Amino acid sequence: MSDTQESAGPSEKTSRRSFIKTAGVAVAASTVGPTILGADNKSGSRNPVIGSGEHTYECFHNWGELPDHVKWGETHGVAIDQAGLIYIKHRNRSETPMDAIVVFDPNGKYVTSFGKEYHAGGHGIDIRKEDGLEFLYLCDVNKRIVVKSVLTADRKEEQIWKMSYPFEAGVYQKVSQFSPTNVAFAPDGGFYVADGYGSHYIHQYDKSARWVRTWGGAGQEPGKMQTPHGLWLDNRPGREPALVVADRANHRLQYFTLDGKHIGFNTEVSFPAHFDIRGSELLIPDLHARVSIFDQDNRPIVHLGYDPEWTKLVLEQDEKQAFKMRTQPARWEPGRFIHPHDACFDQEGNIYVVEWVPTGRVTKLKKV
Repeated sequence: MSDTQESAGPSEKTSRRSFIKTAGVAVAASTVGPTILGADNKSGSRNPVIGSGEHTYECFHNWGELPDHVKWGETHGVAIDQAGLIYIKHRNRSETPMDAIVVFDPNGKYVTSFGKEYHAGGHGIDIRKEDGLEFLYLCDVNKRIVVKSVLTADRKEEQIWKMSYPFEAGVYQKVSQFSPTNVAFAPDGGFYVADGYGSHYIHQYDKSARWVRTWGGAGQEPGKMQTPHGLWLDNRPGREPALVVADRANHRLQYFTLDGKHIGFNTEVSFPAHFDIRGSELLIPDLHARVSIFDQDNRPIVHLGYDPEWTKLVLEQDEKQAFKMRTQPARWEPGRFIHPHDACFDQEGNIYVVEWVPTGRVTKLKKV
């Protein structure tokens, strides 16, 4: 696997190789697949329609009017503010720094861009409202930092603080062991950081960004993780609030109490990357070519874009190149995904999906 591909530790690389050998069996175990239909858009061309019933969506691939001064790299993160504006965070690796965050309105019109500081390191992005203001929480896997910024009136950022690994945890000897991927918000105003590409720990902080505790580390047993890539506060109605972690290279979700005690697993996933919640539904972008929606009892409702044969093609590799499909846009089929890396709902129930591919790829799934 080359350096141009997504950051991952040796344990995840080994896990990917072993998973690909049995991908047909593992993915076929998923019970829900999509229906792909035809739909006319305003231009007269036909967009694919995927899903079924209440979870039917028209696909708008390559969504968003990208400005001339930005060229997509790997599109890693997506978040939506209170005004409904969509923030895409990407990782372009060119020698010339460019804005790592691009903002669009719901129609895909460019609004603004910023974040040259995060060039080549763009990863997680989430937005939280605190005391009437909106704040960005950003993870940079190149500089190995987590940043909190306030959103200004012109939808840009002013940094409040940035931090590296917690010295108090006593689990790091050098900064190269820490590479944060995503942040989750605690109900008391604190937050959690996933060291997804570093040493596989979860770090908890209070609302003043003071370290509280650390747990996890590399492994497969309960409480241990391999690439805890994404995490989210699962506070859906009828459920006891808990922290759900995308334990990606272990091919599972892992649940913890809010103070880090292991609760259980969910293995109805393939290679989960992150989360979002709308009402009783849990949205899971899965790096293995699908976007899943789970019900309140954590049973899969639908795997959008899923087809076992397509997944085999996406995951194919040889001695010269891993995941060849991601570098070959001409092979990408409408209504299918390559490597969904993040996804989120808007207020109307539409879904925005960003993918880990070198050219970047943003898809709007418009609820039908």
